[in-house]
Amino acid sequence: MKLLKFFLLGILFGIIMTKSEVISWFRIQEMFRFQSFHMYGVIGTAVGLGVIIVALIKKFKLKNNEGAQIVFNPKAFSIPRYLFGGIIFGLGWALTGACPGPIFVLIGNGYVVFIAVALSALLGTFTYGLLRDKLPH
Repeated sequence: MKLLKFFLLGILFGIIMTKSEVISWFRIQEMFRFQSFHMYGVIGTAVGLGVIIVALIKKFKLKNNEGAQIVFNPKAFSIPRYLFGGIIFGLGWALTGACPGPIFVLIGNGYVVFIAVALSALLGTFTYGLLRDKLPH
């Protein structure tokens, strides 16, 4: 019962992603070819909403569902870190036509080929975990 709210939130997320066409390969290609503002508008809205939500969490000192206060730890800004991470993320997004969140929405919409994408993402994450200590940060 405790996880029901997260299950319902996931369903709502999937519906919003589907109806807003964010999971559409064609919309993603339009974005990468600078042919449409649609995806930039959605991403910009998400970033703006994220800024507002983080500010509210900090202002009201909100707690997570386990009762612990939510804390944001600052990270040192590193151009190579964000540049290479962004390039890898962008290449994966361009090649598969989906970023991590929509992968599961696409699977839920019946595009079973994205199971391979999800498994590849998990394998990449696992590989990073094994190599993390050997990589520059």
